[in-house]
Amino acid sequence: MFPAALTQGYRSFLSARFPEESRRFKDLATSQAPEILVISCCDSRVAPEAIFDAGPGELFVIRNVANIVPIYETGGDYHGTSAAIEFAVQALEVKHIVVLGHATCGGIKAYANKAQPLSPGNFIGKWVSLVAPAEAKAGDSSAPDYLTRMEHAMVSQSMENLLTFPFVNERVADGRLQIHGAHFGIGNGVLLVRQPETGDFAPIADGSGMPIRPSATIACT
Repeated sequence: MFPAALTQGYRSFLSARFPEESRRFKDLATSQAPEILVISCCDSRVAPEAIFDAGPGELFVIRNVANIVPIYETGGDYHGTSAAIEFAVQALEVKHIVVLGHATCGGIKAYANKAQPLSPGNFIGKWVSLVAPAEAKAGDSSAPDYLTRMEHAMVSQSMENLLTFPFVNERVADGRLQIHGAHFGIGNGVLLVRQPETGDFAPIADGSGMPIRPSATIACT
């Protein structure tokens, strides 16, 4: 049986949101033109559309375990994340890419703790092995904030890996595309953005949602 929660949610959507935004959905039926690509973790607690209060058609979202961008390579046959990046940049011509990490990331924790495989295929283990280059940037593994620093380091690593895609690098170089990094605190709702000058992560707004300072907004890597 189809999940009751989804059926109820869809009925609510039909009776409230869809009528209110019917014109938008009608326009979106034939095309989309989002200016922002968000690469986020697939964690159910981290929904980019909710965090950024975005409506349909405003964000192109890629979600995978630990918001990992693999380096550009053409070997093999299946590259889901790379295919979506290719479409967003080459077809949709997005102007911004945001790599969004988050607190208490299970993928980062699985890598750091060398978690046992959940199945014979060890799909998670193989995927999070891509976290390895970020490990050196996180510092002392015995520090109490090590996992948080690993989460930050993975955001930075994914930003660097984006530049290995020739079509991304070209657009960043000529100013058509900007890359940003961010980290969301699930429990406190705090959004940190990566400062391009230092690589540090700092809040973009105070508790009331007011901007802290203009420079907190990342321009590009």
